[in-house]
Amino acid sequence: MKLQNSNLVVRAIWAVLLVAFVAALALQRWSIAFVSLATLGISMLPLALAARMHIRLPTAFLVFIVFFVFATLFLGEVFDFYERYWWWDILLHGSSAIGFGLIGFLFIFALFEGDLYAAPAWAIALISACFAVAIGAVWEIFEFAMDQTFGTNMQKSGLMDTMADLIVNVIGSAIGGISGFLYLKGRERGGLFAWLIAEFVDKNRRLFRRKKR
Repeated sequence: MKLQNSNLVVRAIWAVLLVAFVAALALQRWSIAFVSLATLGISMLPLALAARMHIRLPTAFLVFIVFFVFATLFLGEVFDFYERYWWWDILLHGSSAIGFGLIGFLFIFALFEGDLYAAPAWAIALISACFAVAIGAVWEIFEFAMDQTFGTNMQKSGLMDTMADLIVNVIGSAIGGISGFLYLKGRERGGLFAWLIAEFVDKNRRLFRRKKR
């Protein structure tokens, strides 16, 4: 997907980050300048990777990724949303779990080249959900390692924070997996995020060549 074809929301977020970077440099707020520039670079990374891998990202995918990075790094760190709003971390964990569930499904479905009958729908959905749960578990291990090694406070309240994150991660992963299941059952128009899967498949037919139109 080319830059000029991206959603206006994405352009607006990039504009905010660029303005924040310039303003932070002018005010000599180096940490804010670094976070703003890092957020801008990371949010643009999916476009570069998609172009290199010859993948066409649906606009909704790009908006989700860019906003997630913006919410996590810029709003979370610069404006301290993690401390201001108790639900901010839960919202981001749940959103990322859904996203990884969808990504896991698309990866598995691409391995089967879009063959709807290569495996039972429930099995593909379960594997997709497990993939997302595994990513969330690895992240919690990373948080624990950072806190123990460098004295950070990524786990906040310790066990309670970790367990809450894992529970939200399982729920979000299940939503992603169920969306894949509904897509395979032909319910992409009314089933959770199944419509997003359908849009990605339609834009990248070469990866799903066995799927009939």
